[in-house]
Amino acid sequence: MIIRKILFFLILVYSSFLHAQYTAQWIWDKQSNPNTWIAFRKTIEAKDLPSVVPPTIAVDSKYWLWINGDLVIREGGLKRTPNPKDTYADTLNLRPFLRKGENTIAILVWYWGKEGHGHNGSGHGGLFFEAINGKQKIISDGTWKVKQHPAFDILIRGTQPYRPLAEFNVVYDARNEIENWYDTNYDDKAWKHATEFGKTPQKPWGKLVIRSIPQWKDFGLKDYTNKFPATSMGNILTMQLPYNAQVTPYFKIKAKAGMRVDIRTDYYTDGGAYNVRAEYITKEGIQEFECPGWMSGEQVWYCFSPEIEIISLKYRETGYNAAFEGSFNCDDNFYNILWEKARRTLYVNMRDNFMDCPTRERAMWWGDVVIEALQSYYVFSPDVYFLSQKAINELVNWQTEEGVLYSPIPGPHPPLMYGPYRELPLQSLAAISKPSLGYYYLFSGDSETLINAYPAIKKYTGLWQIGEGGLVVHRDGKWDWQDWGRNKDVPLLDNVWYYSAIDMAKKIAIMAGQFQDTISYDRQMKSIYSNFNRIFWTGKEYRSPSYKGETDDRANAMAVVTGLADKDKWENIRLVLNKEKHASPYMEKFVLEALLKIGAGDDALKRIKERYKGMVESKISTLPEGWEFSSFSQSRNHGWSGGVLSLLMQYIAGIEPIKPRFEVFSVAPQSGNLKSVQAVVPTPTGNIRINIENKAIYKLELFVPDQTKAVINLPKEITDGKKIHINSKQKKNLNMLSPGNWVIEVK
Repeated sequence: MIIRKILFFLILVYSSFLHAQYTAQWIWDKQSNPNTWIAFRKTIEAKDLPSVVPPTIAVDSKYWLWINGDLVIREGGLKRTPNPKDTYADTLNLRPFLRKGENTIAILVWYWGKEGHGHNGSGHGGLFFEAINGKQKIISDGTWKVKQHPAFDILIRGTQPYRPLAEFNVVYDARNEIENWYDTNYDDKAWKHATEFGKTPQKPWGKLVIRSIPQWKDFGLKDYTNKFPATSMGNILTMQLPYNAQVTPYFKIKAKAGMRVDIRTDYYTDGGAYNVRAEYITKEGIQEFECPGWMSGEQVWYCFSPEIEIISLKYRETGYNAAFEGSFNCDDNFYNILWEKARRTLYVNMRDNFMDCPTRERAMWWGDVVIEALQSYYVFSPDVYFLSQKAINELVNWQTEEGVLYSPIPGPHPPLMYGPYRELPLQSLAAISKPSLGYYYLFSGDSETLINAYPAIKKYTGLWQIGEGGLVVHRDGKWDWQDWGRNKDVPLLDNVWYYSAIDMAKKIAIMAGQFQDTISYDRQMKSIYSNFNRIFWTGKEYRSPSYKGETDDRANAMAVVTGLADKDKWENIRLVLNKEKHASPYMEKFVLEALLKIGAGDDALKRIKERYKGMVESKISTLPEGWEFSSFSQSRNHGWSGGVLSLLMQYIAGIEPIKPRFEVFSVAPQSGNLKSVQAVVPTPTGNIRINIENKAIYKLELFVPDQTKAVINLPKEITDGKKIHINSKQKKNLNMLSPGNWVIEVK
């Protein structure tokens, strides 16, 4: 993993250096229509082959790259979201795929031609390619051959995906396919020459922003878990996946020409909307097809015309390229199942961005990002930090001149609901708060990204005002949203989220050397703290004077999480959180975290069982958007629902960084009535491993990786009146532990 990361950085830096002055042209066919597939070919003569040949490849919207007939990149390109004007570009090392002499480069580009919650269309299809091979430059220009791929149907007919999705359905007519058009011996003399549209930063594509996340992880073609009949009867074949995944379905069949195959998943209408599907029209004879556009679900549904002979059905899983390194296990299988479902939910909601759901929207709503990012640090190798870094950069690069920060990014364009772009004020505050940027810094140690983001953070927090009463003035944005569900005490939520945001802004101001700004943040924090407790605390709970609903568990919990609630209020808040249950799965994470911060681990574990019972007992492998499975409008795979995963790692197993990159980390398990807990937590220098046995003798085994130190803080009920042994040596106090294996016993 470390070698791959170093190579990735070297290629990125080398490519940026070599391509400081691009000479390639943006090219395309003469016309640019939505949902168009354009094939490009170029034959080059390679005179020498240095160790690194880094290209810069950019498209609107996705591409597939072949070198000498071999598929090198499957679904290249990122959705166009670096900022309102520019385009992401890929880079990699082409050297392993080139040979001395003649080489053929073939690229298939899918231009969507529309915008969505996760994609900012340029308005025109385009391909940019530039590679430096020693002294030789390979550039896209009018010498490239181009042809609209006739097998892909560009007619936008039938039921298309719900408007927030930028993707179209894939319709492929094999009778019109160009056989082996990407091979070296294919004759492209009849193809047209590409049309040149200008050098970068030519509008509408703008400047090129080098992709900062790796290419997708490809798990290869795999068999489904169930069997299929040899001959189709015209009914739906339900093929079972091992779990919900991002997949491209595959088949190999024998058929007459003109027969149809429909491919979709059981989640085709997930979230109350039509999602992506594919349609294939057969040619004569044996043929195979893999849908290039990914889908997700628990099952893939194939509907073959009658009498088609089915030779093979498979699927290919792809996803974000990071290793699954984190784990959790305990003696109560309920929490193990929940942790695993949260992990699966998380992975299906990671690709170009952290998504809310992989079906209805595929959008980077910042409430979801905050929950998912922290989970990802506990689950995946540090390669996952790049996805958070990308999200933070996009957050600030899409800021308006006024200072508004969007959620989602790039935000919907007309005629979508809620106006051209939308600000969800409390999600924007969550994006810059400790639960977001604070944890990113502690896990990754990346201060540069936060310092670069600071001007945008300062500008956005400056849009908020403190009123005459010393508390936050409500800001409704383009969508006045705090959480799903009822009983939302909005004045409380405004103040807790703003307090958390400016607390983080103050910390970043210090990193950036903007010490004068801390004066204003301190003044606002003191004002909110004193007046929040003076006006909202009733003696037994937090409640705003104008609020008439049932006590808001979310807001009371956030008072604990942000530090607004003093410890003398914790017992009353604990009673509130044991009684009130209004939060959606999004805000439930913070309710549970408050109980754990209070030290009420058993209460938290009990509430988890009550709230997540239906999700754990469900047969599906992921967590849904809401508590009620019967809600047609809610997705069955939603990123914000897995926040409990990070709590099991951070509080129940008790592993949390104190200093950036785990230079110092805390071991403070709250295993409660659990008898055993095991966890693995990835860090930049190696994995932390912890094994807890809470039986007659309390035993904790811990592996501390290189370049880190552990601070042990066991619950008082474990240590009071007992002797502590570290590696068989009796100690009065627990010490800071250096790298190595440690065994702590409390007798």
